[in-house]
Amino acid sequence: MPISINDQKLVSALLEQQRSRDSAYVGVFLRERPSAAALAAEDSDSDADEAAREAEQGAGDSEQPGAAEPGEAGGSSKDKADDLHSVGTFAQVHAIMPHEHGAQLLLLGHRRLRRLHSVTQSPLTVAVEHLKDLPYNQHDPMLRATTMEMVATLKELIQTQPLYSEQLKSFLRFGGDYSDASRLADVAASLTNSGKDGDLQAVLEELSVPDRATAVLVLLKKDVEVSKLQAKIAEQVQEKLSGDQRRYFLMEQLKSIKKELGLEKDDKSALILKFRERLEPLKDSIPEHASRVIEEELEKLSNLEPASSEFNVTRNYLDWLTSMPWGRYSEEKLDVASASTILEEDHYGLEDVKERILEFIAVGRLRGSTQGKILCLVGPPGVGKTSIGRSVARALDRKYFRFSVGGLGDVAEIKGHRRTYVGAMPGKIVQCLKSTETSNPFMLIDEIDKLGRGVHGDPASALLELLDPEQNSSFVDHYLDVPVDLSKVLFMCTANMLDTVPGPLLDRMEVIRISGYIADEKRHIARKYLEPQSMKDSGVPPGAVDLTDEALDELITEYCREAGVRNLKKKLERIYRKVALKLVQRGVAPALPAPHHKDATAQAATDGANGPSGRAPTAGGQKEAGPQQAASKGGGEALASAGGAEDEELEWAAGGLLSKLDVRLDSGEGTDAQQDKAGGSVRRFSTSASAGQDVPAAHNPSEAVQHMALSAADCGEPIVIGKADLKDYVGQPPFPNEKMYSQTPVGVVMGLAWTAMGGSCLYVEAASVESGEKKSGMRMTGQLGDVMKESVSIAHTFTRSFLGTKAPAKAHYFNENSIHVHVPAGATPKDGPSAGCTMITALLSLALNKPVRPNMAMTGEVSLTGRVLPIGGVKEKTLAARRSGVRTIIFPAANKRDWEELSKDVREGLDVRFAEAYEDVYRVAFEFDKEEGGDQHQAYHDLSAPAA
Repeated sequence: MPISINDQKLVSALLEQQRSRDSAYVGVFLRERPSAAALAAEDSDSDADEAAREAEQGAGDSEQPGAAEPGEAGGSSKDKADDLHSVGTFAQVHAIMPHEHGAQLLLLGHRRLRRLHSVTQSPLTVAVEHLKDLPYNQHDPMLRATTMEMVATLKELIQTQPLYSEQLKSFLRFGGDYSDASRLADVAASLTNSGKDGDLQAVLEELSVPDRATAVLVLLKKDVEVSKLQAKIAEQVQEKLSGDQRRYFLMEQLKSIKKELGLEKDDKSALILKFRERLEPLKDSIPEHASRVIEEELEKLSNLEPASSEFNVTRNYLDWLTSMPWGRYSEEKLDVASASTILEEDHYGLEDVKERILEFIAVGRLRGSTQGKILCLVGPPGVGKTSIGRSVARALDRKYFRFSVGGLGDVAEIKGHRRTYVGAMPGKIVQCLKSTETSNPFMLIDEIDKLGRGVHGDPASALLELLDPEQNSSFVDHYLDVPVDLSKVLFMCTANMLDTVPGPLLDRMEVIRISGYIADEKRHIARKYLEPQSMKDSGVPPGAVDLTDEALDELITEYCREAGVRNLKKKLERIYRKVALKLVQRGVAPALPAPHHKDATAQAATDGANGPSGRAPTAGGQKEAGPQQAASKGGGEALASAGGAEDEELEWAAGGLLSKLDVRLDSGEGTDAQQDKAGGSVRRFSTSASAGQDVPAAHNPSEAVQHMALSAADCGEPIVIGKADLKDYVGQPPFPNEKMYSQTPVGVVMGLAWTAMGGSCLYVEAASVESGEKKSGMRMTGQLGDVMKESVSIAHTFTRSFLGTKAPAKAHYFNENSIHVHVPAGATPKDGPSAGCTMITALLSLALNKPVRPNMAMTGEVSLTGRVLPIGGVKEKTLAARRSGVRTIIFPAANKRDWEELSKDVREGLDVRFAEAYEDVYRVAFEFDKEEGGDQHQAYHDLSAPAA
């Protein structure tokens, strides 16, 4: 064994002994505890084991000379042998290799010895006793078994530790024998690595061979466990490294082989070739400036290393540049007759909107292109603005792309991100051109009135360039940084109101207003589109249900008063779901063909995950659903999926619709919040192919058997749903009765208001407050807005002067009384100037103590001089008056043209008076008993016309 010592005196003594004899012998002992010199030494390489030189060999006891600890005086009173174990090894010195700090010894151990007492301290020499093994039976079975187990364990260790093999070969070479248990245990102990110094010293001190063999076997077993753990760790590390290395080497070899055979070029060359192949069809139409940029980027890509980050940035940039439809246009169809047919198929009513769209297409036909005008459809939610856009795209045979800007607050969504940012990409405009693969798509910009504004810029300002025909021919996206021609793109925008649209942006668009549907239009839409679609969605065959006209009218007037038809569709779906439940409870079930059963079941499961309607729009725009789907879900899933909607409807019924809406009285436009509360998102009633441009057609084998799955004959007697039965299907009507008074009392006048739901009646109440002192004053309640409060102040001022003219006896009424003006539905915010007429009339009714004309409503803004100013929402307010049973309506004279534009069925049966000044309103409201009977039944009266 090699050993290092740093005691120069001991080295000198050993060298002297080696010169005087052929070989030197020493006694080697392990330290039992560190010496004082070792603890005090700093930066020592290692502490030398104490060694004592045997003076001479002989029988019995002998003296062993040694060396003192480094740094200690030779005459120290302390015995340095006290720090050593008592049992050590008698070893022969094979070689001494002196160095600067001591010497390196190569020793060969022979036998055990015990230290008796010290002879000298420098060098340390001790008297020793040579030890022999205790007598033992070499043929003892236990000892032989232990020996064989040691040999087997050593063989196991050799598999993982080659060093064991070399040392065992040396053991056999010097006369060792596996049958010699004593020597085998000593050699095995010298090979162990897991044992502590105390364990090895215990083996050295053990003179009983069986006990020594057992202790060594324990140490060997520990080594086996350590070796297994080491091998497992090495295997895990190797698995992680070898997989990647193997794949890397194989890929490199594959690349080399393919390159040599000419089968494939490297990734960079393949990318460049792919980009050039994309440009080949566009080489004649691509603009020069774009072609120049692409060539520069291709050259740059060829010089970059694929592992660099700039390579991926350039590759993505080229991918977008080469995917753009430079100069590629789809053929446009400008056929007015075909467009008219498509619009009629998709929508019922909206004649003014259809006519304006046909005019737009006719102008495009004469010019040869539809570029130029940018249309903006404005109306409440649910009236079909988005679906009209899809219909226009289908009529023109243009690719359709919808881009919603509601809540958008980042300019980068429109104009793209700079390429310097991680994850940068172009804006929606460039994405539209790439997805449609044409330079003249139809782009619908939805919810333009709900644009946001934040720290990332003003998107409304970014749209100014986009929607300006004079500028968008060279639109520059921040990511592409190359001018793109958008002059051939047809833009159409939608909005619920125009108050929040910036003026410069509004100036670039031509506004088309959609006021909503009247009851007659809703009835036709329900019969033609919504009812057949709801029956298919629920799996109810035609003829199995008879929804009477009275029930449908009641559903429209008492349950679905909104401007659109979205809620009407939901109510019809709810009715037919309950019908489906009744049919299933009767025992009605479809007999589906066996070959399609599996597919139909899978489709039903898929549809169930998509929602209660469980359908996808087809290429024709109709939403198909199999009756087997409704039958499987009619009793459970269908009703459960409708639970959220039913809870919402019950909430509306309990709180009243007016508490959910903000009322505006000035025009036919509302705030964003009003529109959202009333209508939500746009819901179409169309069954045309226009819907298919949003969602691909569903191709399911089960569709082939849906129409023959169930017939009306299978359902027995049809289920009749009358007006009285609606409560069992859709609950109580959620709308309260708008007509609070059968005969308006003194101080109460009915006004007309515009809301996001279309229109409503609004009462104004005035009362005199009794007090001990006669003091004038005005109190207003009903959650009135600032504009409406100003209308009350104007009405108060004008009424005082007007009362002095019409009733001098009452001229001081407002000076002596405190007035309280209230507008019912106090939880609903109200604002707008168009209640001026109504407020003046209510104050005059209170002062004159005279009720106004029965069944009369009015609307109009009044100035301080008594002029009646025009208002908005004439159609919506007229419909609200009809619902409330009003016979006489007063409109401002300036709104006469709006009234005449209404359809005949809207105007029929109403006595409309037009007032230019409040004097005209006064005559209608308070002097109605003086009118001739025949005049009361005219279609309308122009009160501002000069008398004959």
